[in-house]
Amino acid sequence: MPEQGPRMNGFSIGELCWLFCCPPCPSRIAAKLAFLPPEPTYSMHTDANGVTSLHLTERADWQYSQRELDAVEVFTTRSSRGNRVACMFVRCAPNSRYTLLFSHGYGVSTGKPSEKNLYADIEAAWQMLRNK
Repeated sequence: MPEQGPRMNGFSIGELCWLFCCPPCPSRIAAKLAFLPPEPTYSMHTDANGVTSLHLTERADWQYSQRELDAVEVFTTRSSRGNRVACMFVRCAPNSRYTLLFSHGYGVSTGKPSEKNLYADIEAAWQMLRNK
């Protein structure tokens, strides 16, 4: 443990440096600070015909109308690290030239929050977008 010295909020400068600068702590600290997903506000349900649909909880910030829900296609894919990645394709306008890929990294997807998993999940979503 680092030696004692002047204290800031009960911690010495040495303790703060040890906490934030000594391997393997920085990656754990970064993961805890960067990957704090809230509780999911949606789920995906697959019916007997294999059609998957989106269901929002009452806690969802914005509730879709049925027309908007009909324009949403939900599905999952697998990342190169073996995690299930939930994907949602929202058709805003017919025959659109551009597509926006947005990934928030939580919800019904699987895997442990980490930088490597984040990159693998985004790559999987990108490949699914390009191929589907």
